[in-house]
Amino acid sequence: MIRYPILREGAVIGTTAPSSGVEESMHELIREASRRLESEGFKVVAGDTVWTQAKAKSAPAKVRAAELDRMLRDDTIDLIVPPWGGELLIEILEHLNFDQMPEKWILGYSDISLLLLAITLKTGLATAHGTNLVDLRGEYSDETTAMWRTVMSTETGDSVEQRSSALYQKEWQHDAPSPCVFHLTEPNVWQTVSGGKVSLKGRLLGGCIDVIRHVIGTKYGDVRSFQQERIGGEPILWYLENCEMNMADQRRSLVQMKLAGWFDHCSGLMFGRSPANRPVEGYTAEDMYRELEEELQVPVIYDIDCGHVPPQITLINGAYAEVQVENGQGRITQYFRP
Repeated sequence: MIRYPILREGAVIGTTAPSSGVEESMHELIREASRRLESEGFKVVAGDTVWTQAKAKSAPAKVRAAELDRMLRDDTIDLIVPPWGGELLIEILEHLNFDQMPEKWILGYSDISLLLLAITLKTGLATAHGTNLVDLRGEYSDETTAMWRTVMSTETGDSVEQRSSALYQKEWQHDAPSPCVFHLTEPNVWQTVSGGKVSLKGRLLGGCIDVIRHVIGTKYGDVRSFQQERIGGEPILWYLENCEMNMADQRRSLVQMKLAGWFDHCSGLMFGRSPANRPVEGYTAEDMYRELEEELQVPVIYDIDCGHVPPQITLINGAYAEVQVENGQGRITQYFRP
């Protein structure tokens, strides 16, 4: 059974850094995001870890875990949105208290996706893969990113639909800030290995391959038990994205997932856009997607709005989803089924 938190108007957002904090030179980004969210009726409470960063982490693992746990169990905080991702979130997993975890949204991506996946697998609590705090600082958000509020306000038993964005951001232009934060300039096309229309259905799970692969074989990555005990054996629809791996490394990681049984009783794979998909001796991302479709005998779609190339659809780990891709356009309907 999946439990879904609910986002209410005037919610208090707790921001903590379970992975990387923010260097002093960039503290203004957090203040800007906080001001923007507060102008929209939220209240933002920042933990101490947000403001520190050294040796690839915001603070020692136990300190990060303790602050996150306090915010999770603080009844005055309604949802948690870390400032951004990072590198070493995996260090905190063994220090977290997963027992009786309160129904509270956590929203983020990149390294944060490891936390999201672990929580959903271990507790059955739905988690939200989408934007992070610093990317909410603009005067306005594009339609795709802005859907985080609508998605996370969906009641248990209801559904919410999102569509592929019209444009995506090819590269960051930090020297030319815009009111929208993102510079959306490139026509967006969702691709299918088959080249034709594809329809997928299943319970969503996923995240950044770079980090979620590291809990394979641990108690934080027990996909089989989750599937049998939490969702009654329903098929899993995976969404995955690549931050830094070349194609050989990504292929090794996906084969490991397959060998570990993560793709058993899987209904399909969805891959986000990635600037890191560097070919190795002519071996391309398209080659890998085609091989996966042949091996797993399930549809593969790619270049969806997910991951490190903005904007991002908000995907809920544990939700039942129906996905349709046709003529380069995508539609995802998520059903908040227990």
